[in-house]
Amino acid sequence: MDAFKGKYERTSADNYEELLKELDVNFLLRKAATVSTPVMEVTEEGGVWNIKTSTTLKTMELKFKLGEAFDETTPDGREVVATVNFEAGKIVTTQKAKKDGQKSTKSVREMNGADEMVYTISVDGSDVVSVQKFKRV
Repeated sequence: MDAFKGKYERTSADNYEELLKELDVNFLLRKAATVSTPVMEVTEEGGVWNIKTSTTLKTMELKFKLGEAFDETTPDGREVVATVNFEAGKIVTTQKAKKDGQKSTKSVREMNGADEMVYTISVDGSDVVSVQKFKRV
């Protein structure tokens, strides 16, 4: 996981608006999310990992210990039980919705060489997949 440590800036976001629509994110929030250029920072201290994503409008932090489930409220307001694992060199996050009618997601962060992180997000029960790329800064 040490290869992931560092700061990255998003360089592309394929199908991101479609993914946000699938999650029932409203129009204004979708537009704000798609025009922003987020910076993602991955750090670790004492076995607690932190993935901090910042835009001019909002900062979100995902703090976790590998393999330990935790309650989370997603940026779009879903209440989920999240688990983060390190599988085959990838950071895999599952977010299982607590409420009926809300959607569950899976995201995979993987390195493409030393300086590019590929972040793939999918929605359970849907064929919509968003692929975002981040370059180390």
